[in-house]
Amino acid sequence: MGGVADEGRPATWLSAIWAARYRTPARFVALIALLLPWTTTGTTFALIPWLIAFAFLDLRDFPRSLLRPVCLLPIALVVLALVGMLWSGAPWPERIHAIGPVLKLLVIPLLIYQFERWPYGIWVFAAFLASCALVMLVSFAVAVDPDLSLKLYLSRGPYKIESGVAVRNYIDQSQEFALCAIALIYPIVTLFRKGRARIAIVLTAIATGFLVNMMFVVVSRTALVTLPILLVVFALLHLRWRAALLAAGAMALLAVFLWAVSPHLRVTVAKFQGDYEMSVEDKQVSGMGSRLEYWRKSLGFIADAPLLGHGTGSIRALFAGAAADVEVDPLRSEIVGNPHNQTLSVAVQWGVVGVLVLYALWFAHLLMFRGEGLACWIGLLVVVQNMLSSLLNTHLFDFTPGWIYVLGVGVAGGMALAKKS
Repeated sequence: MGGVADEGRPATWLSAIWAARYRTPARFVALIALLLPWTTTGTTFALIPWLIAFAFLDLRDFPRSLLRPVCLLPIALVVLALVGMLWSGAPWPERIHAIGPVLKLLVIPLLIYQFERWPYGIWVFAAFLASCALVMLVSFAVAVDPDLSLKLYLSRGPYKIESGVAVRNYIDQSQEFALCAIALIYPIVTLFRKGRARIAIVLTAIATGFLVNMMFVVVSRTALVTLPILLVVFALLHLRWRAALLAAGAMALLAVFLWAVSPHLRVTVAKFQGDYEMSVEDKQVSGMGSRLEYWRKSLGFIADAPLLGHGTGSIRALFAGAAADVEVDPLRSEIVGNPHNQTLSVAVQWGVVGVLVLYALWFAHLLMFRGEGLACWIGLLVVVQNMLSSLLNTHLFDFTPGWIYVLGVGVAGGMALAKKS
């Protein structure tokens, strides 16, 4: 008997090691999700062991998987950016630099293929939620003492300590908190319906912490615009009409209450009008006012090359040329490499062709998340949030929001497709 057990044990070990090749890539993706709210460098380096582990998966069906629109369109946008370097008038270092933010879209097909076959996507979601919850706790601490900010240790180059910002900036932090708070609604409702009240209460406390932080500590105006729309999306998709109307009334009362008790919220909303007046009347650089100027100039650039645009990395050079044509004016002479609108950024560089690819990408990913289940809800939320926030930013190309999109669409997309098949 002992000999049989000894002979079987090596086979068991080998089987365990062989089976682990499917779990190991998922663990590395979870590590990427864990590091994403904290560090850009750590996130980038964590991609290397994941790519190595991915190479040991069964890739016989991978080429066929790439032919689906959800995988092919991210690749098409990257190819367009690479080809767009040929007709760009920007210096070659700027062309090459502009490729970097687009290349991460190539990870989406890999993640879809991986998590369509191996059911470990919940690890990634749990890691991102836990990491953001820790950022939230640090944010509350920094609100009490700004010197506790981790920017001193985790930021590269010059930085500014801001009250309530744990690391990086308040825009990325608000995007993460808003996404987690709204994403938690689905599992909370599901757990309460199944009678698992303890876990539901814990998740409710975490979601409440995210919302309290945004209302009373620090929040971006982009998050303020997108948050109510995401709540409406949930109500329309997952509540009956009567419950949706009651939820809308409750949200309206809550908004009135928060407006009355949160000076921070009133100041943040008032900045919309203040920025506009600062730019229009005083010709000074401001958040919203500067965006309007960027958009005005970008529309002119698009009119000059509507079909294929000015090429990859051409935005800064175009703004520099426009600034040289005006007198000294802090607003109109500002030179930027980002028009703070995803559609305009794509259209300036790659014209109508690029915009069609971008919108087809968003639409294909939206269609992928039709249906019920946590994966479909998270994936839909990630795509809708990215589309809305991209009205005021280039969040598909920015580091943190862009990687949130890549991880969310890739992992949730693979899980959703596996469930449908």
